[in-house]
Amino acid sequence: MRSLQLNSRKIEILIYIFVWALVFSVPYFSERNSDQIHWDMIARHWLNLSGFLMIFLVNVYLLVPVFLLRKRYLPYFVSVSILIMLLITGRMMAPPANPPQAEPGQALEFRPPGMNQHMEKPPFMVFADQLIICILVLGAGTTFRLMSKWLLEEKLRKDAEKEQLKTNLALLRHQVSPHFFMNTLNNIHSLIQIDTDKAQDAVERLSILMRYLLYDSAQNTIELKKEIEFIHSFVSLMQLRHSEEVSVSVIIPEAIPDTKIPPMLFISLLENAYKHGVSYPLKSYIHFELQVQQNYLTCLIKNSKHPAKPKEHGEYSGIGLTNIKQSLKLLYADNYILKIDDQENDFEVTLTIPL
Repeated sequence: MRSLQLNSRKIEILIYIFVWALVFSVPYFSERNSDQIHWDMIARHWLNLSGFLMIFLVNVYLLVPVFLLRKRYLPYFVSVSILIMLLITGRMMAPPANPPQAEPGQALEFRPPGMNQHMEKPPFMVFADQLIICILVLGAGTTFRLMSKWLLEEKLRKDAEKEQLKTNLALLRHQVSPHFFMNTLNNIHSLIQIDTDKAQDAVERLSILMRYLLYDSAQNTIELKKEIEFIHSFVSLMQLRHSEEVSVSVIIPEAIPDTKIPPMLFISLLENAYKHGVSYPLKSYIHFELQVQQNYLTCLIKNSKHPAKPKEHGEYSGIGLTNIKQSLKLLYADNYILKIDDQENDFEVTLTIPL
């Protein structure tokens, strides 16, 4: 945040320097002709511009931060009025600029009326001119400073939202990982009594999956190929326990696009399919399919549906579709499609996300 403020301040200073350099260059180009540069008049104009530069800097770096940004409007208005009156009073009390004099033997060059020609004005007109210029200078400075502050706050707000998004996603992933780990350990515990070789293979597969959970899932995005490998490992590990009871089909396109997606995006849906679609006394099935169409990725998960069973693990029985929807909302806002088809004997979820 501090680095962002420093960069914004540097850009602001560079813009001030550029704009005022253009302003101070105007007298140089207006007070010259083809064979002579009137440096005395240029210096006079530069002196006048220095007064406007002074009130500009005092307003931008002192009055605006101290009074205006703190919503102390009356002190700011009084301070600005005093600043303007001091400058105008000094200008009106200063001796008028003398017109350029012709050198001996040289005729005075005729010059059209403009900023480089001396013209006498009534005091009221001089006061009005100086007041208008002061208001324009102070107004431009105040507007730019407020705009700069607004842009900085908007940037900080967006950064804070991104950090909050990362935090929320991390919390959701932490909800997924222990649940998956608990189910897998239950599977291995069952295999130990049935087949020790399969149990050892399951432990190896679990180590691969935990490596994914500890390292790859901590990233914001991961290669789609790695996510598919994780799903294959997950299905293989679950089938060590349900190989005879559950018919599982996994359809993955041969040409996998070289793209990245948020990690563990489909595992929650697949985990729910195993949790709610598997029944020991009845034949069950789980169908997982990925489809790539142009710039969209569609995940179709369909599983058998059996009569409701009492919860086996109490409050730790799963994260449900609610957290899955929260995760999708944080990741894609409204740029995703989630369809749920709940039939009597089948349950189908279709998720479409942009690539």
